[in-house]
Amino acid sequence: MASASPRRKDLLKQIGINNFKIEPADIDERELSKELPNKYVLRIAKQKAEVVSNNNQQCFVIAADTIVTCGRRILHKTETRSDASNCLNLLSGRRHKVLSAVVINSPNGNQIYRTVTSVVTFKKLDKEELNIYLGTDEWEGKAGGYAIQGLAATYIRALNGSYSNVVGLPLHETYQLLKGMGFSHKII
Repeated sequence: MASASPRRKDLLKQIGINNFKIEPADIDERELSKELPNKYVLRIAKQKAEVVSNNNQQCFVIAADTIVTCGRRILHKTETRSDASNCLNLLSGRRHKVLSAVVINSPNGNQIYRTVTSVVTFKKLDKEELNIYLGTDEWEGKAGGYAIQGLAATYIRALNGSYSNVVGLPLHETYQLLKGMGFSHKII
């Protein structure tokens, strides 16, 4: 798996894929000028897959990237409390999209990919709710400044699409892509 995300690791294990190596790809994840979110997320996932596949040519390589978008604006992983506060204030009371691109390279050199979109609606956050959430530090390193699998679940009014996509890896699509490439596993 071309990712250091503990959430993606747990998600793969959830569908019975337990025997895999984690090898994060060291790539430049900056946006290109005027790059649309769906193009960006797929480009990053493909780059991750390429880098890790170069060192693991006899293996299936799963790479993924997940972003939160508000309109055409990409909300990256938050690193500071201020970043998280800005993201959450932007998302408060609004709908936004979570896009994940999954790229799988097979041992025979084939590549398959899919981009999955989920639509999330946040309630209007009051000041107390925002401060409580910021105090949890759940926002650290999270796209859009929140983790749906934590306290932020209480702020989500609606979700249209894949829950696991919002966590970081759309499981149904990932499984179908793997199956389509001939990958099989025994659930242990």
